[in-house]
Amino acid sequence: MSVRTVLGRGAVRLLCTVAGGALVLTGCAENTEGDSTEVAKVSVEKVDALAAGVPDKIKQAGKIVVGVNVPYQPNEWKNPEGKIIGFDVDLLDAVATTLGLKVDYVESAFEKIIPAIQAGTYDVGMSSITDSREREQQVDFTTYFSAGIQWAQQTGKSIDPDNACGLKVAVQATTVEHTDEIPAKSAKCVAEGKPAIDMKAFDEQSAAANALMLGQVDAMSADSPVTAYAIKQSDGKIEAAGPLFDSAPYGWAVQKGSPLAVSLQQALQHLIDNGKYGEITTNWGVQEGQIKTSVINGAVS
Repeated sequence: MSVRTVLGRGAVRLLCTVAGGALVLTGCAENTEGDSTEVAKVSVEKVDALAAGVPDKIKQAGKIVVGVNVPYQPNEWKNPEGKIIGFDVDLLDAVATTLGLKVDYVESAFEKIIPAIQAGTYDVGMSSITDSREREQQVDFTTYFSAGIQWAQQTGKSIDPDNACGLKVAVQATTVEHTDEIPAKSAKCVAEGKPAIDMKAFDEQSAAANALMLGQVDAMSADSPVTAYAIKQSDGKIEAAGPLFDSAPYGWAVQKGSPLAVSLQQALQHLIDNGKYGEITTNWGVQEGQIKTSVINGAVS
């Protein structure tokens, strides 16, 4: 992203570790893959007029094959039974039902999702992917949510995301926070003769949140729905630091020029207009990121 422009996510699920480092955190909070949190499914119905417009190949298959990377709560992760759940899942399931389709979720390394879409292995990429102009050169996006970057701090502390020189800041490895946001802020610190930001990159977002809760870092930077969920799960140990910034759209990725983008957009707009989209976002506590209009290729940067 500026928001979630993740290039890849780690698959370590048993230890909370600093990526590429030796720090192992004890007393970790509940692991992302062990969280059984689920919300009630919102009932939706097939819309024949929209289903008729689905590309023939997908219509004949009766399903869409979706590449997804987990864990990334509350958007997509596995429950203890190994089922992929989350806000993204419930929303795309609703869109698929509207189109008369089922969804086959296939777990993938994040960096392999877009190449697999280009190769035709997946019909859709769904993994909190920020619709960016750079990515639009490779695939098309149907926008479905607006996320920003939100910092967190230990409760009662006072951290300014715009004045973090010399602080330890946790991020998930290969997110935009890791590749773009923190490096740029750190470089500005150095240019002004101040200490660089000591960025700590973790393989999993849960480990970044644990590091903050345990006082191993001063702050955490992540996508707004992710930070909101971490705060909710922290039992009051952490809170938001500063306002949300750099909002950008999440999008479902499809092959360049694929008419599937239009089908997804029309189905989602139908759910926005009839209120079902609002029910789904509210159920997951991410209603602040609701959009009013879904578009194809809505990158802002």
